[in-house]
Amino acid sequence: QVHVEESGGGLVQVGDSLKLSCVASTNIFTSYAFAWSRQAPGKDREFVAAISRRTGTTFYGDSVKGRFIISRDDAKNTVYLTMNELKTEDTAVYSCAADHDVATVGGPLSSWGQGTQVTVSS
Repeated sequence: QVHVEESGGGLVQVGDSLKLSCVASTNIFTSYAFAWSRQAPGKDREFVAAISRRTGTTFYGDSVKGRFIISRDDAKNTVYLTMNELKTEDTAVYSCAADHDVATVGGPLSSWGQGTQVTVSS
Protein backbone atom coordinates (compact mmCIF):
# COMPACT_ATOMS: atom_id res chain seq x y z
CA GLN A 1 0.00 0.00 0.00
CA VAL A 2 1.08 3.55 -0.71
CA HIS A 3 -0.43 6.81 0.45
CA VAL A 4 -1.72 8.98 -2.40
CA GLU A 5 -3.22 12.43 -2.10
CA GLU A 6 -5.07 14.42 -4.74
CA SER A 7 -5.30 18.16 -5.12
CA GLY A 8 -6.25 20.79 -7.66
CA GLY A 9 -10.01 20.46 -7.81
CA GLY A 10 -12.32 23.44 -7.84
CA LEU A 11 -15.14 25.29 -9.51
CA VAL A 12 -14.66 26.16 -13.16
CA GLN A 13 -16.75 27.19 -16.15
CA VAL A 14 -17.66 25.16 -19.21
CA GLY A 15 -14.75 25.15 -21.64
CA ASP A 16 -12.15 25.88 -18.98
CA SER A 17 -9.11 23.78 -18.16
CA LEU A 18 -8.01 22.36 -14.83
CA LYS A 19 -5.00 20.33 -13.72
CA LEU A 20 -5.23 17.80 -10.93
CA SER A 21 -2.25 16.42 -9.05
CA CYS A 22 -1.74 13.14 -7.24
CA VAL A 23 1.27 12.81 -4.98
CA ALA A 24 2.36 9.36 -3.85
CA SER A 25 4.37 8.89 -0.69
CA THR A 26 6.80 6.15 -1.64
CA ASN A 27 10.47 5.61 -2.33
CA ILE A 28 9.65 3.42 -5.31
CA PHE A 29 7.34 5.69 -7.27
CA THR A 30 8.56 4.32 -10.59
CA SER A 31 7.28 0.86 -9.70
CA TYR A 32 3.69 2.08 -9.65
CA ALA A 33 1.08 2.56 -12.30
CA PHE A 34 -1.61 5.15 -11.64
CA ALA A 35 -5.18 5.76 -12.60
CA TRP A 36 -7.74 8.50 -12.26
CA SER A 37 -11.39 7.70 -11.89
CA ARG A 38 -14.40 9.83 -11.02
CA GLN A 39 -17.75 9.49 -9.39
CA ALA A 40 -20.67 11.85 -9.77
CA PRO A 41 -23.58 11.88 -7.31
CA GLY A 42 -25.91 8.96 -7.95
CA LYS A 43 -23.67 7.44 -10.60
CA ASP A 44 -21.22 4.56 -10.73
CA ARG A 45 -17.49 5.18 -10.59
CA GLU A 46 -16.10 5.83 -14.05
CA PHE A 47 -12.61 5.14 -15.33
CA VAL A 48 -10.94 8.31 -16.61
CA ALA A 49 -7.31 7.57 -17.40
CA ALA A 50 -4.34 5.41 -16.47
CA ILE A 51 -0.60 5.52 -16.98
CA SER A 52 1.78 2.59 -16.77
CA ARG A 53 5.10 2.44 -14.96
CA ARG A 54 8.35 2.46 -16.91
CA THR A 55 7.00 3.19 -20.43
CA GLY A 56 4.34 5.69 -19.39
CA THR A 57 1.79 4.17 -21.73
CA THR A 58 -1.54 5.93 -21.32
CA PHE A 59 -5.14 4.79 -21.47
CA TYR A 60 -8.31 6.87 -21.52
CA GLY A 61 -12.00 6.46 -21.02
CA ASP A 62 -14.11 7.20 -24.08
CA SER A 63 -15.81 10.20 -22.49
CA VAL A 64 -12.53 12.06 -21.92
CA LYS A 65 -10.42 10.88 -24.84
CA GLY A 66 -8.98 13.84 -26.71
CA ARG A 67 -9.72 16.28 -23.87
CA PHE A 68 -7.85 14.92 -20.84
CA ILE A 69 -4.17 14.09 -20.53
CA ILE A 70 -2.60 11.93 -17.86
CA SER A 71 1.12 12.35 -17.20
CA ARG A 72 3.67 11.55 -14.55
CA ASP A 73 6.75 13.24 -13.14
CA ASP A 74 8.80 10.53 -11.48
CA ALA A 75 11.20 13.08 -10.00
CA LYS A 76 8.31 14.68 -8.10
CA ASN A 77 6.39 11.51 -7.22
CA THR A 78 3.43 13.11 -8.91
CA VAL A 79 0.82 12.12 -11.46
CA TYR A 80 -1.21 14.78 -13.22
CA LEU A 81 -4.56 14.92 -14.94
CA THR A 82 -4.85 17.87 -17.29
CA MET A 83 -8.49 18.43 -18.15
CA ASN A 84 -9.36 20.59 -21.13
CA GLU A 85 -12.66 21.66 -22.69
CA LEU A 86 -14.49 20.84 -19.50
CA LYS A 87 -18.18 20.05 -19.66
CA THR A 88 -20.87 20.07 -16.99
CA GLU A 89 -20.93 16.27 -17.17
CA ASP A 90 -17.31 16.23 -15.98
CA THR A 91 -18.51 17.33 -12.56
CA ALA A 92 -17.49 14.64 -10.06
CA VAL A 93 -15.10 13.66 -7.30
CA TYR A 94 -11.86 12.65 -8.97
CA SER A 95 -9.76 10.02 -7.23
CA CYS A 96 -6.26 8.73 -7.84
CA ALA A 97 -5.24 5.11 -7.45
CA ALA A 98 -1.84 3.42 -7.38
CA ASP A 99 -0.96 -0.17 -8.15
CA HIS A 100 2.03 -2.12 -9.38
CA ASP A 101 0.14 -3.33 -12.44
CA VAL A 102 -1.60 -1.03 -14.91
CA ALA A 103 -4.00 -3.86 -15.68
CA THR A 104 -5.40 -3.74 -12.14
CA VAL A 105 -4.83 -0.12 -11.14
CA GLY A 106 -8.09 1.44 -10.04
CA GLY A 107 -9.45 -1.82 -8.73
CA PRO A 108 -10.38 -2.68 -5.15
CA LEU A 109 -6.85 -3.70 -4.19
CA SER A 110 -5.25 -0.46 -5.34
CA SER A 111 -4.22 2.32 -2.99
CA TRP A 112 -6.75 5.14 -3.22
CA GLY A 113 -6.73 8.78 -2.26
CA GLN A 114 -9.63 10.65 -0.73
CA GLY A 115 -10.51 12.46 -3.94
CA THR A 116 -10.87 16.06 -5.05
CA GLN A 117 -14.08 17.73 -6.16
CA VAL A 118 -14.34 19.17 -9.64
CA THR A 119 -17.42 21.22 -10.44
CA VAL A 120 -18.05 22.56 -13.93
CA SER A 121 -20.64 25.29 -14.10
CA SER A 122 -22.49 26.55 -17.13
